[in-house]
Amino acid sequence: MCGISGLFGNADSSITAAMASCISHRGPDGISSFSEHIDGGSVALSHSRLSIIDLSGSKQPILSDNSSVLVQNGEIYNYKNIKSEISNFPWRTNGDAEVILALHDKYNLNPNIPNSVPIGKLNNIIRHTPNYSDINNPASKHNIWVSKLDGVFGFSIWNPLKRELILARDPMGVKPLFRTILRDGSLMFASEIKAFFMHPDFIPKPDILSLHARLSYEYTVDNTTLFEGVSQVSPGTVETWSMDSNGRAVLTGVSTYSKDIISPSKIWTPSKHAKILLNSLESSVDDRLMSDVPIGIVLSGGLDSSLIAALSKNIANNSGIAAPECWTIAGSEDNPDFLAAQFVAQENDLKLNSSIMDDNIFWEELPKFSYYGEELDLSVLFWQPLFSHMSKSVKVGLCGQGADELHAGYSRFKNIKKHSNIIKERLNLIDNDVLPEIHSGPGMPWKDKNIFLGENYDTLQKTLQFEIDRGQLSNFQLRLADRHSMCFGMEVRVPFLGKKHRDESHKIPMDWKISDSTEKMALREAAKLSGLPSRIINRPKMPAGTATSPSLFNSFMNELKPHAKEWAHDYGILTEQLLKQPDMAIGLRLFHSIHLTQRDNPPTNKNTLDILDDVSLWPS
Repeated sequence: MCGISGLFGNADSSITAAMASCISHRGPDGISSFSEHIDGGSVALSHSRLSIIDLSGSKQPILSDNSSVLVQNGEIYNYKNIKSEISNFPWRTNGDAEVILALHDKYNLNPNIPNSVPIGKLNNIIRHTPNYSDINNPASKHNIWVSKLDGVFGFSIWNPLKRELILARDPMGVKPLFRTILRDGSLMFASEIKAFFMHPDFIPKPDILSLHARLSYEYTVDNTTLFEGVSQVSPGTVETWSMDSNGRAVLTGVSTYSKDIISPSKIWTPSKHAKILLNSLESSVDDRLMSDVPIGIVLSGGLDSSLIAALSKNIANNSGIAAPECWTIAGSEDNPDFLAAQFVAQENDLKLNSSIMDDNIFWEELPKFSYYGEELDLSVLFWQPLFSHMSKSVKVGLCGQGADELHAGYSRFKNIKKHSNIIKERLNLIDNDVLPEIHSGPGMPWKDKNIFLGENYDTLQKTLQFEIDRGQLSNFQLRLADRHSMCFGMEVRVPFLGKKHRDESHKIPMDWKISDSTEKMALREAAKLSGLPSRIINRPKMPAGTATSPSLFNSFMNELKPHAKEWAHDYGILTEQLLKQPDMAIGLRLFHSIHLTQRDNPPTNKNTLDILDDVSLWPS
């Protein structure tokens, strides 16, 4: 995994180098850059590398014989198969990233015929061509080759012969890719938003509409971020950009190459289908053990991570290699998850590295958590000390994220109507007439103008589909794993989101996903075939964060709740929502201080209370 950054339009290579340096925690093994002037403007790309495959080679940006240039963040698990199928490409590395460039060049139609200079129409802050969202727009021609990539990625390719810049993101949004348009019309993009702060023309402002949705749904919705004017490339999407005669970036195409559709079968029987489901997960685990550096397992003691640990041990035994070590963390030694993790490690003969969170962790470490997470999170602080410990021994970790979204693991799925009403009540706390305009459609922050549709929660199937499509998985769960592992130069992989396992999971009937008493029913049947003890297979789902350090978090909240009510009144139309969610009032105050208050350097080494007391004026 790595960090990428780029400017397209009026590009300054010294700025993209500074952007790469700002996110060098994602890639501490070296920074490299590329820049080129073209008629009307320029392009600059930078890359901060975390070496996982082909340690001494695979330096990026990578150039092809056709003059195309690639920067990539992620891993391509089927890169060896792709290499074997492309025999006439002049391979320069032994790594996985170069196959992206090879596929691009192989499927590049009419490479010697340049695209015409586009005329862009301004929509919100994005210039785009009239046909940018048509079914046969320029981005759609890349669908066939991008869909051949089995992996996680956010990448950019600059093709000077076609005057085309490509941005693409993996199907589930495991890897991030953000973009914004500057005042001069230049496109700026990066793996993390904090890189944008390196450009003198980027002024961070809060996105009030996105914050409203974040406080209602508990995750940012669609391609929005908490920063005004900053959007994401949508998961499973290719974008193509060109430059007009004034050197301004123009969006020429947006195309979806992959979309997960939940399509339950009418029949699912453990005797026939449990083994198929388990094999699909085992295949994903096997693919994600691909590495030239040591790998570890995140072991919480729950079903999902325990299953990953057990399958990793089985694969290691069959391959004659050492099994990965495991890591766990908790707020106390009598924590149920902590005890379960110890039991799983002992039963599977796995080495467990365990640690107990410091009593003052919320007071001392939350500023770092907010800085790297770029969000409002509080209760899930355990991610950072966990990955801090792991990164001292391994560069790659496997975790159980994604299982709850695929297999209906959250308790809210047992009472969808109640969950729906909670969201509706939160949304109704603000009069829609006073909210900013929603910019929706392809390439825009919002998929549609209805941020709440009651029918999305009519059934479990609709709820699961809605949460996958609108950001619960990519914008919350996967963001947590990515940011808080990469801040220590460590890559976390998510086997449950491998394509084979996703496909099998989507076939499971809803009555095999959750009942009034049990969640993840089909997955538990599959787990029975893995060798896991029944004590772990039958464990109920525990909420992450609050379950990991309940007493520490509760103590922190009890002390700050009176202040949270006071701070809530500083945030205008968001006040009513924040009064009902004191943890989010604290989270927003931290976000405000760290990301929206101008300073020469981020105040990550200050105490939480000092940060909370030091904020700029909130924009009216």
